[in-house]
Amino acid sequence: QVHLVESGGGLVQAGGSLRLSCAASGDIFSINPMAWYRQAPGKQREQVAVITSDGTTNYADSVKGRFTISRDDAKNTVYLQMNSLKPGDTAIYYCSADIRTSVPWRRYWGQGTQVTVSS
Repeated sequence: QVHLVESGGGLVQAGGSLRLSCAASGDIFSINPMAWYRQAPGKQREQVAVITSDGTTNYADSVKGRFTISRDDAKNTVYLQMNSLKPGDTAIYYCSADIRTSVPWRRYWGQGTQVTVSS
């Protein structure tokens, strides 16, 4: 059984920073890619950032230059450093990972962590 556990959300003023973490645990053979999504009230879930096993990254236009995704494969952990936060960044943030265990590749999701940016 695989679990993704997120941490690091909270309340921050506009212009502030937060760092999200997501650790995968279980009988993991490999992980690729790892990503962060977010869902604001009344809106569809959107991909914020993704990172592949070779370190290639991609960001939503709305967060380019402000957010940085990284991963520590020794810890099966993905991070999202969020700087210059705006009220529009307020959402529940979810991590996802495509993981191969003893069964074929499958996408797993974390439980979500709330990020609230006040103006």
